[in-house]
Amino acid sequence: MKPYLLKSFGLVALFATLACRPSFAADSPQFRGPNRDGLFPETGLLKTWPEEGPPVAWTAQGIGGGFSSAIIVGGKVYVTGMLGDDAGNLFVLDEAAGTILSTFPYGPETLNDQAQGPRSSPTFDDGKLYFLSGLGVIYCMNTSDGNILWSVDMAERFGARKISWDYAESLLVDGDQVLCTPGGPEALVAALDKNTGKTVWTTTGLDDTTSYCSPIIVNHGGSRMLLNATGKHIVGVDPDSGALRWSFYHKANYDIHGVTPVYLNGLVYYTAGDGIGGGALEIAPGGGSVASKWTDTTLDSLHSGVVLINGHLYGTGYKGSGKLVCLEMTTGRVVWDTRDVREGALIAADGMLYIYEGPRKGIVNLVKASPDGFEHAGSFSITQGTGKHWAHPTLANGKLYIRHGDSLIAYELKPR
Repeated sequence: MKPYLLKSFGLVALFATLACRPSFAADSPQFRGPNRDGLFPETGLLKTWPEEGPPVAWTAQGIGGGFSSAIIVGGKVYVTGMLGDDAGNLFVLDEAAGTILSTFPYGPETLNDQAQGPRSSPTFDDGKLYFLSGLGVIYCMNTSDGNILWSVDMAERFGARKISWDYAESLLVDGDQVLCTPGGPEALVAALDKNTGKTVWTTTGLDDTTSYCSPIIVNHGGSRMLLNATGKHIVGVDPDSGALRWSFYHKANYDIHGVTPVYLNGLVYYTAGDGIGGGALEIAPGGGSVASKWTDTTLDSLHSGVVLINGHLYGTGYKGSGKLVCLEMTTGRVVWDTRDVREGALIAADGMLYIYEGPRKGIVNLVKASPDGFEHAGSFSITQGTGKHWAHPTLANGKLYIRHGDSLIAYELKPR
């Protein structure tokens, strides 16, 4: 760990869990929900859908190209998109009506031929948005007027090396820190002061590139630990000091790790696509090392997300199986799998799975989250927007949000 700024972290532990909580009861202030785990605290949602799918609340067009997810806070929807040749913009929409209230430019975006435009979803904290452009620039934006309060180019400050398909990490706000993953021997992970952008600490001791994964903080044995996947490793980092607690080598095809690790009682689940798959690591009691407990190639998720519900993992495979899979977390046993639903971004709420099949299908599926077997409860097709169906769905206040290219559609999930 390399310190850059002398500051007290006495309040960090007190406020650590607040960083991952919504501002309002059912808001969704960051990527993959209030706790970044793909689980949304919604109840009373439809358990089956009619043939045409749930009712459309509204459709917004003109949010630009990109693959970032929407976040919802305080009656407003925030989403990034690229207009014109490369202009990155933050769009503010009315949650009730879907009208675009404001458009705030922030800088150029990636023109990568596989995925043009932003991928990083904004993270809301105390009236500010924190997000990463596809070109590796971190922005802190004031939500009221779109003013850029500070920005950090990860290549300029940390020597971050370019990766094949550019940057996709959704930033994690932890207390007074913004956590990011530049990569490299001097800044594998970095913490920035959320108010100034100054470097607080960096993680040293492992020379690896960043990947396409977003971090999460878990509680292991009474201590907090940041989990993430880099180009060739799964890592555990002390989020207060930046010290590297452990690393585990896992070779992914083209160094693509795009699935946030999942934690349960000392086990860390990880995976990668292209038939490689992953497994579970068991963290030692002191938290300073890990050992492989089991491996699996059935659930070879590329970047679609995996959720943990009642001790079972649910996700979709990529080229290895292409199936919807249910695994037992403690053993790695395949409980069931099916080809009736294929690769797609997956989230969960109220005992149900929501799977947005991509990249070309654009079918949204509702499936019961149960180890007893596959139970399909409805589906519908996304006809608005253009490009690949890669953006992760969002749930907030009884609505399901699907982003496809320059379109954002909100669906009513509460019974009328």
